[in-house]
Amino acid sequence: IMKVVRYTASLNLIKQVVQAKKEELILTTSLMGFLVIISSSLLYYCENSVQPEVFSSIPATMWWSIATLTTVGYGDIYPVTLLGKLCASVIAVLGIGMFALPTGILGAGFVEAVQKSRRQRICPHCGKEFV
Repeated sequence: IMKVVRYTASLNLIKQVVQAKKEELILTTSLMGFLVIISSSLLYYCENSVQPEVFSSIPATMWWSIATLTTVGYGDIYPVTLLGKLCASVIAVLGIGMFALPTGILGAGFVEAVQKSRRQRICPHCGKEFV
């Protein structure tokens, strides 16, 4: 499948954008992982005393955190305390923002790549477009 990238301009553009924005994407992915750990810990401490069978540990609470941050929200695990609901609301909004970050990074990368390819088609000496 990866050899097909060489022959398809669109796939090649995607590959170039991901390579150009590699550092930013790694940073946002790391930030997402950090947010999962922090949100799981917060909700564990808010809800464990009321629902010890549901929020039994921080790693078990990570299921809720990932489902909430990805806005899937299965509803199998949910907070019942006021503080837990408040934290969950903030975490859900942060989850929407966390998916907007990589989308914006990749969108800006595509705009840059398209503008760069357009600039390369014009001769710097005569201003005519290359064929």
